[in-house]
Amino acid sequence: MIICVSMSNLKRVKKSGKSRKDAQGFRFVQRVGAISEYTLLANDMRVLLLEDDTTPTATLMVTYHVGSRNEVLGTTGSTHILEHLMFKGSKNFNDKKGNRLDYLFDEIGARNNATTSPDRTNYYEILPSEHLPLAIAVEADRMRNATFDDKDLASEMTVVRNEFERGENDPTEALAKAVWGAAFLAHPYHHSTIGWKSDIEGSTAEKLRAFYDHFYWPNNATLSIIGNFDTSPILETVRLNFAKLPASSHEIRDVSVEEPFQEGERRTIVRRHEEKQAVEVAYKVRKALDPTSYPLLILTQVLGAEHTGRLYKALVDKGLARGVSSRWWPTKDTGLLEIVAMLTNGTKHEEVEQVIEKELAKIVRGGITKDECDRARATLRAMIAFARDGSYAVADGLNEALAIGDWTYYPTLQDKLALVQPKDVHDLAKSIFIESGRTVGWFVGE
Repeated sequence: MIICVSMSNLKRVKKSGKSRKDAQGFRFVQRVGAISEYTLLANDMRVLLLEDDTTPTATLMVTYHVGSRNEVLGTTGSTHILEHLMFKGSKNFNDKKGNRLDYLFDEIGARNNATTSPDRTNYYEILPSEHLPLAIAVEADRMRNATFDDKDLASEMTVVRNEFERGENDPTEALAKAVWGAAFLAHPYHHSTIGWKSDIEGSTAEKLRAFYDHFYWPNNATLSIIGNFDTSPILETVRLNFAKLPASSHEIRDVSVEEPFQEGERRTIVRRHEEKQAVEVAYKVRKALDPTSYPLLILTQVLGAEHTGRLYKALVDKGLARGVSSRWWPTKDTGLLEIVAMLTNGTKHEEVEQVIEKELAKIVRGGITKDECDRARATLRAMIAFARDGSYAVADGLNEALAIGDWTYYPTLQDKLALVQPKDVHDLAKSIFIESGRTVGWFVGE
């Protein structure tokens, strides 16, 4: 489960007498909490800013609105492989010039990395605030001037293959991959972010360049800057570096396919030479921007919280499972609520599956108590509070909200959770815990 951090408690921001709307080359869009949104007029790139003078550092993050959901058969894994190649250099930052990205950022004590998910790709730098202009220049340059070829691709394939194999050798990850593959037949959530092995092996720099040239444009990106800076000069630096990049001349394609209604339970089995055993029961849920996402967060806690969750008491406390989790990864389109149990030695898969279904049926019949709802909400609030520490945490929370289609999901989450009542959770449970929306997976170690 991903928790987007609330901004409701981040009050320590700089105060400026100058209006946030005064910025050459930008259109001020809105301010939610302490976060201001601008649009760069030259190319429609979105910019999110949050000033915080309590720290000498800052995080700069570029979120591209492309993930594995945008891949088609034969190109799965492209988003992730391209993420690796984006560190090979760009027109103005490369080995020949002696200023490759990793060298530059190491010299100033910065951290930089990138991640890929089904709905987005992000690149970020965490660094002393005085070096923000360097990070801005780097990200602007590689947005449209990344340089990579088949030699660069070959040098990264060992790393990519290792990541793929690690996932295949992890029982819960291998099982989740199989369950998502069975649950989604038409939608690209059918394949994992890492991609199919044959597609990975068939990747070429030419294919990846075509993918890059379609999706990596300022009008398909959001630049977030969090930390110790002044808005006016930082916007001017952004303008000078990014305004020279044109918007795409083509329409950037989005996913148009909708997953058909599931007409019955689906099942899958993963067999491996492994001692571990696991059961996953998953149900279709609506996209993250649907109002039901808030009671869904409460429900995941009621079910899977350690020690207090209903499934923990029914499985772990009874010695049937070594651990159990209830998780929901917010997705832009229809997603899954996943319940995963790691079995104790000698426990049968059928028994654990029956216990899970019995506990879900209890909630469908009788709902949850007010105490359960309040406890789950308090736990979520604590998780949010712990997760908001530091500029990176804030940038990453915005990043995940951008992935589902609306960054304001992030600063408004706490207020929305406060409105959830037990009846909302009960109504949600009755709508999702139905056989036609269920996919069951067993990991069978032999």
